[in-house]
Amino acid sequence: MYSFVPISRASGVRIIAAVLVSILILLSGRTAFAAIEPFPADFKIQRISVNGVTLHVRVGGQGPAVVLLHGFGDTGDMWAPLAKALYKNHTVIVPDLRGMGLSSQAPAGYDKKTQGVDIAMVMDKLNVQKADLVTHDIGNMVGYALAAQYPDRITKWVVIDAPLPGIGPWDEILKSPMLWHFNFRGPDVDRLVKGRERIYLDRFYNELSADPKTIDEATRNHYAKLYARPGNMHYAFEQFAAFGKDATDNKAFAATKLNMPILALGAEKSFGNQQAAIMREVGTKVEGGIITGSGHWIMEEQPAQTVSKVRAFLDRK
Repeated sequence: MYSFVPISRASGVRIIAAVLVSILILLSGRTAFAAIEPFPADFKIQRISVNGVTLHVRVGGQGPAVVLLHGFGDTGDMWAPLAKALYKNHTVIVPDLRGMGLSSQAPAGYDKKTQGVDIAMVMDKLNVQKADLVTHDIGNMVGYALAAQYPDRITKWVVIDAPLPGIGPWDEILKSPMLWHFNFRGPDVDRLVKGRERIYLDRFYNELSADPKTIDEATRNHYAKLYARPGNMHYAFEQFAAFGKDATDNKAFAATKLNMPILALGAEKSFGNQQAAIMREVGTKVEGGIITGSGHWIMEEQPAQTVSKVRAFLDRK
């Protein structure tokens, strides 16, 4: 038997309103990007013109500077949880790399040596002489080119889960079938992916994560929308197309090892301990570490653990 409990008109209105709000939240989850954590409110967006491009840069906080560099499949938005943890005692600088996110698209310059100069010039424009550095994926490659060209300007470096072209086991890494996208180029790649950016990015989130469920719909839609901006996927492909030149440049850089402290974090289900082995080819003070329970997408899969390890290293005296 069902029992009917009468409710007042006011209560009924409140219930209906609550149901409508719930429906709106559910519907908005399909298009809004609620899972992408915002940067603290006092961060400012600056459009900084350097080296033939205009970079979209988030800047906030106070104290010693730290630069955060993203990779493919993300933008600088990935770093919001870390920025929130650091900005009360660091000046946090978070650019989108050239041709990616909301930065402008140059016809060339996707080799990492050029992009290292981009970041040094951003530091100049912000009157930052020295900075700590935190990087992931392609950000590692730009970070190495930055640190190798301006070693006196990088005080510490946290490098996370990606190889360096031309360094260590690079030739063996290139043979991995998981990395077929490194050579996904040619006259038709733009047409193949256009309108299917979400499908293309899903492949990376699904295959390179420890658990695809950790990268939710809101996050996937957020980045798919950014990579669907006209030209953005084309110039993302250019980041990979430059790997040959990057390998040549890196072999030259590696003749002089880096002397700043380096924390090399590999994801347990991705590069693991190999990250530290790679970095010992180019640095003299390399400490290894593992992001446990994570695949490649460390800030999406294990943000709290990643933030804790990075913060502990940067704050160490």
